[in-house]
Amino acid sequence: MTTAYAPDASPPAVAPRPRNRLLQVARLHSTAYPVLIAWPVGIVAVSFAIAYTIFFLVGDTGNDTNFTGGLSALYGFAMVFYIQAMTLTFPFALGLNVTRREYFAATTLVALVQSVVFGSVLYLLALVERATDGWGVDMRMFDIPAYFTDDQTLQWSLFVFTLLFVAGLGMFVGAVYQRWRTTGLMTLGLATLVAFGGGAILVTWQRWWPAIGSWFVDTPRVVTLVLLPAVLAALSLAATWGTLRQAMTR
Repeated sequence: MTTAYAPDASPPAVAPRPRNRLLQVARLHSTAYPVLIAWPVGIVAVSFAIAYTIFFLVGDTGNDTNFTGGLSALYGFAMVFYIQAMTLTFPFALGLNVTRREYFAATTLVALVQSVVFGSVLYLLALVERATDGWGVDMRMFDIPAYFTDDQTLQWSLFVFTLLFVAGLGMFVGAVYQRWRTTGLMTLGLATLVAFGGGAILVTWQRWWPAIGSWFVDTPRVVTLVLLPAVLAALSLAATWGTLRQAMTR
């Protein structure tokens, strides 16, 4: 049975999207809460406990600070989460009538909030580490930005924008897989290897390494510590959107 509408009748109204649509879409990422928050925090806490125990047992090493790379776990899990956001959560969101633009904007919002929150926590831990002389054992795990600058704002910004860059990079890698699958990932990996390897060969051949080192030393810290990671993050997000808008799902 069909229903006919009068010629002058208005078509059925389409319900408008709610104003908090962006937040609703962002909540989809709560299903990956362990990878978003729990696992990174847990791994960093365990890395801290192991490093602290080692330096406590070793005692005075003769160095002012003893660097540990345990903080890299946080960046690694951030990248994994955003790769997963594009490879797993994105197709699910499209099935819920979420547009690509909405999903990209919501995921970018999550990345921004996570970067600010985690960056702020890392900055506070760096202050505590500095005030306690490396937690009493001359250990440096969080106060990495102090190697480069004494400016407190730049130190906080370095945490935030490097985290945002890693998130954007993870989104881009996931978007590449979503569009071209394994072939895309292999091609991206090969292109990255050729670009960096070729660049290293060129710089070595032309003996540009001292000039590059001088540029990083002489350039204002706001450029190398804030603007550079911010631009890289913006480029990663732009590349993600350009790839995601054409991606097909299965």
